[in-house]
Amino acid sequence: MKNEPPKTIRCAIYTRVSSDQGLEQDFNSLDNQREAAEAYIKSQAHEGWRPLPTSYDDGGFSGGSMERPALRWLLDDIRARLIDVVVVYKVDRLTRSLADFAKLVELFDQYGVSFVSVTQAFTITLPWRSRLYARPSVLGRPEPAGFAAPKARVP
Repeated sequence: MKNEPPKTIRCAIYTRVSSDQGLEQDFNSLDNQREAAEAYIKSQAHEGWRPLPTSYDDGGFSGGSMERPALRWLLDDIRARLIDVVVVYKVDRLTRSLADFAKLVELFDQYGVSFVSVTQAFTITLPWRSRLYARPSVLGRPEPAGFAAPKARVP
């Protein structure tokens, strides 16, 4: 029996930084985030992971709002079924709002998209509902007093 090559997994890298300060530099925070995500994808190449050539970069946009051009483009491409995995440097690069994160995860689930944060032990694969418990601190928000997360299985 021949070894079949793995199915190609189309990986979109999303980067964001709140300030546009320093974006004019040859190498900036968006580049750093992209390099880390590309390295992670490369580490998964044996599984068929391949980075998409599209740059979903939001420089100078707050993570507290969903009104970001590259994020809208990313979501449109998800709806067009062009993406299998969304890869970010940190979860809070995608959003700083727990409510918005829940909406994004619902959309990912609807379109069969997985999500990976390369610098945090945070991955959502399907079915995500049995494995996910998002802690506010992952999104860059302090946890409420007395907050105790249940034990969750995170792959």
